[in-house]
Amino acid sequence: MEKNFIIAGFGGQGVLLAGTVLANAFMLDGKNVTWYPCYGAEMRGGTVNCEIVVSDTEVSSVHKQDTDYALVLNQQSFDRFIKRVKTGGTVVANSTLIKESKPRTDINYIFAPMGNIANSLGTSKVTNIVSLGVLSSVCDFISTEALKQGIKKVLGEKKKDLLPLNIKALECGKGTLV
Repeated sequence: MEKNFIIAGFGGQGVLLAGTVLANAFMLDGKNVTWYPCYGAEMRGGTVNCEIVVSDTEVSSVHKQDTDYALVLNQQSFDRFIKRVKTGGTVVANSTLIKESKPRTDINYIFAPMGNIANSLGTSKVTNIVSLGVLSSVCDFISTEALKQGIKKVLGEKKKDLLPLNIKALECGKGTLV
């Protein structure tokens, strides 16, 4: 089994952090994984994305033409990356910032108000982690427990005070579609 993911949004949304958490969760789950970031010279507001390839065996390549899952946090990323979702693949979209439309009939759509959920927790800064919770509810090969461990590993000792909020954000995202 090899699956490809794109996580995309604008700078400041924590896209690369979400990708790092996902990649670590896969590694902690015993999978082979690559993580490839892509961002412009802009800091906040510019587009940013990362690609994650996970496999039970050796990963065949870092950059894939098509993706199984696109996790998109803003409209520009939705418009750009929907073209790369494989037939039968899934786009998971933040309906707080993305208009709910289904321009392709050969893929699956999951719209969830990730930004609104994060705001209800007191900060939009956890939208990225909410999005991982939503993703885990439609991906049966990544467990919530592995994601929790990935968050813990990525935050580390220096930011362990942020762990409870991020775990809550993950669980709220997971519970959105249940």
